[in-house]
Amino acid sequence: MNEGKINKYICFDRDGTINKEVHYLSNPDDVELYPEVIPALKKLVMAGYGIIVVTNQSGIGRGYYSENDMHKVNKRIEDLLSVEGVSICKFYYCPHQPGDGCDCRKPLTGMVDSAVNDFGFERKDLIVVGDKMCDIELGRNAGGKGILVRTGHGSEVELESESLKPDYVCENLIEAVDWIVER
Repeated sequence: MNEGKINKYICFDRDGTINKEVHYLSNPDDVELYPEVIPALKKLVMAGYGIIVVTNQSGIGRGYYSENDMHKVNKRIEDLLSVEGVSICKFYYCPHQPGDGCDCRKPLTGMVDSAVNDFGFERKDLIVVGDKMCDIELGRNAGGKGILVRTGHGSEVELESESLKPDYVCENLIEAVDWIVER
């Protein structure tokens, strides 16, 4: 579906941003995309952007599900998107629990560091879209911007956050993509 060369990449949180929030999502049958996700991601791809997913998956470290279970969920998301001509460049995930001392758990930049290395984009162009403050912090910590969507946990997070303000707050992914593409 990409009409031209990918020249910029957007990092998206997975649960609560692309797919509806399910506590410790591990079953592909429980994946449900938000209705606006496909048109939003299509628009982004048509504008020359690549899609990267960065997701904390502490359920793996906690023993609630396996990495294989997570890969099956990611595959289900890819399958739902590919039917509509949208592909994800790569999924990056942190399998660790909070406090494990890794460098990949959001808001630390390990996943973005890997994406920059793999795809060669500029940190100044980085935008992270998600429903939690760790997504916004990740964007800032990595040298870019953060967009908070009010899907998933976003509405609650917006009300709780007094210190860190996102670069943009929107209802859903289509509004986030409109803001990105129109900049």
